[in-house]
Amino acid sequence: MTRTAPAHAATTLDRIKHSLVGLRMPRALEVLDATVRRIEQGEIDGITALDEILMEELTLRENRRVKTALLVARLTTIKTLAGFDFTFQPSLDRERIMALAELTFIDRAEVVHLLGPPGTGKSHLATALAVEAVKAGRNVVFSTLADLIASLAKAERDGALRERIRYLSRASLLVVDEIGYLPVVPGGGNLFFQLVNARYERGAMILTSNRGFAEWGEVFGDPVVATALLDRLLHHAVVIQIEGASYRLRQHGDLIPEHVRSKALITPPPVPRRRGRPPKKATLDHIAG
Repeated sequence: MTRTAPAHAATTLDRIKHSLVGLRMPRALEVLDATVRRIEQGEIDGITALDEILMEELTLRENRRVKTALLVARLTTIKTLAGFDFTFQPSLDRERIMALAELTFIDRAEVVHLLGPPGTGKSHLATALAVEAVKAGRNVVFSTLADLIASLAKAERDGALRERIRYLSRASLLVVDEIGYLPVVPGGGNLFFQLVNARYERGAMILTSNRGFAEWGEVFGDPVVATALLDRLLHHAVVIQIEGASYRLRQHGDLIPEHVRSKALITPPPVPRRRGRPPKKATLDHIAG
């Protein structure tokens, strides 16, 4: 004989389903019938059932939030700290990286510099820390230096540079990847300086570069602009030097020429002392040409 639920129970269940639809709780609605059966079979009580239904819905919403935030941050390739092979880069202090994952550097508006030869894991670590920040509900923007300067240059041409800098300054964390990989277009260093100056002591940054600080004059095409940048970017800074072989080429080391394998690693020079007031925008515009 088939057991049927009392009419009043069915009516109550229908009302609950209707309420879940009205509250836009699709995951709770999806698991409701199975949860009710577990209650009827004595597997769980009502409070546990309610807890499980709400946790299912909360997990779905959190996953959606993180997915959307990752897209907004332009983190299309997801890397995690769990997926980083610290044993391949023994020069890295794992505990130091994990301490950064606690995100207190964001609260202190610090700048994290990840320096090292190509392929040593700088972008992986920067991406992983950005993902941790997104999961924690922080507003994150991720970009290569080339793309960032291109967006600033376009905004300047459109007469919207101030609005673009204001938007980028609102992010809790700005990650700028691949500094030094491509030449900076004329005037690009000045545009980047304006953004850095707007975020100085207000927002945290993570920068990755395959070039030492002493080479930034060459990277940005102007030693004065480079000095002005470093004046701010090294004031409240965490500098992490990665010394090691390419992580991406670890399985093909015997195919790499010796002069490439033995290439000198990047060594950051001493942090420059701050001197005087920041250069004015008009002065930098003149310098950058």
